[in-house]
Amino acid sequence: MTDRTALPLYLRGRFAPVPDEHSAAGLTVRGTLPPDLDGRYLRNGPNPLPGEDEAHWFTGPGMLHGIRLRDGRADWYRNRWIRTRELEGHPFIRHDLTIDLTATPANTHVIRHAGTVLALCEVGLPYWVTPELETVGPYDFGGRLTTAMTAHPKEDPVTGELHLFGTGFVPPYLTYHRVTADGRLLDSRPVEVPGPTMMHDFAITEHHIVWMDLPVVFDAGLAGRGGMPYHWDEGYGARLGVMSRTPGSNRVRWYEVDPCYVFHVGNAYEDAQGRIVLDAVRYDRAGFQQAWGDIGGPTGPSSLAGVLEPGHSQAPAALHRWTLDPATGRVTESVLDDRAAEFPTHNESLTGRPNRYLYTVSADGIAKHDLTGRTGHAHETPGSRYAGEAVFVPSADCADEDDGWLLSLVSDDDGRAGELLVLNATDLSVQAVVELPYPVPAGFHGSWLPEPVHAHRP
Repeated sequence: MTDRTALPLYLRGRFAPVPDEHSAAGLTVRGTLPPDLDGRYLRNGPNPLPGEDEAHWFTGPGMLHGIRLRDGRADWYRNRWIRTRELEGHPFIRHDLTIDLTATPANTHVIRHAGTVLALCEVGLPYWVTPELETVGPYDFGGRLTTAMTAHPKEDPVTGELHLFGTGFVPPYLTYHRVTADGRLLDSRPVEVPGPTMMHDFAITEHHIVWMDLPVVFDAGLAGRGGMPYHWDEGYGARLGVMSRTPGSNRVRWYEVDPCYVFHVGNAYEDAQGRIVLDAVRYDRAGFQQAWGDIGGPTGPSSLAGVLEPGHSQAPAALHRWTLDPATGRVTESVLDDRAAEFPTHNESLTGRPNRYLYTVSADGIAKHDLTGRTGHAHETPGSRYAGEAVFVPSADCADEDDGWLLSLVSDDDGRAGELLVLNATDLSVQAVVELPYPVPAGFHGSWLPEPVHAHRP
């Protein structure tokens, strides 16, 4: 019998992968589901095949978990592996040393744009999946996407455009792309950065793209040794860049900042003085190394464990604000909330515009941050239960920015079945809990897909 305590963190407890795909109907609901929650909550995350160890939480093959809500009911739950070429055994690096952008785990995020549901992973192409979680195949926007695609594209709530980027291990290290509201990739621009930075996220404002060129970079010497081939390079520098969204422009104005790393952005916007405000979860070097663990080996803690695991003496990452002033060329930095935080979310109708609230998760539960009053409070999950990313869903009326609900998949360290937690986003009170019939491992990012849901055919 396997000694589970000897397994790395990402293969045990609430991170433990599930060995099977399931479908279940007529789920039990405690409390009352809001009747205007009509859609599907989908969440992505790594789920290694039985008996396999991918050597890092980030690298396991992607599995989607989905719950269908309608008329105050939870109609079904299902989970499916994403059938990528990597899952079929094809290597990411071919024998001729070229890269197969379709041989990825597709394990990080899932979104819908222009009727197409896409499973995302930043090292390759997205994978098209159906609303029922079946895999259609790799998706390249009709052959126009020739780079990898970020797992964190940004949809402008006003124009409907999808902004995204791809990073590479060789030049061009960074390429920006713009997709129209109806799903056509029209604009691709190389953006000059000095090396293969691990840019996981970025931001948009009404008129700009905000880049984060930070000192975690690709290390070819670590490739193929297990874990993630990246390391902190103090000599690389740290800077934030502002680029116009005007088609054809790729000029970036860079602002030097204190060395740090950012996995996830909360939001960004232009204030009344024309400054760029960026809110994100910031790691210093010690916090990053605490959270990242032993990236070169299979036995260390993995990934964001420093935030998602209790018992640390100090928070490895917390909400931070940078204000970039184009009039003076200066940048100011401040801490928004000193509690441990990751996976920031917001009301996406305000993406790129001023927002008052952000929601984050940690080992303690789900927190709501009032950025105007610089205050926060939290919903604590009990015992061995741990909440995942909290996705904001607006109410039908949405009279205020926080008028809606937070949806979060809850995992259990003791192997019990998972839950879908529905909180009132105003006061973090429990609105409902959907009981799932099977365990759900901790994962990464998800989306609420309101009806109607159509499987788009490009």
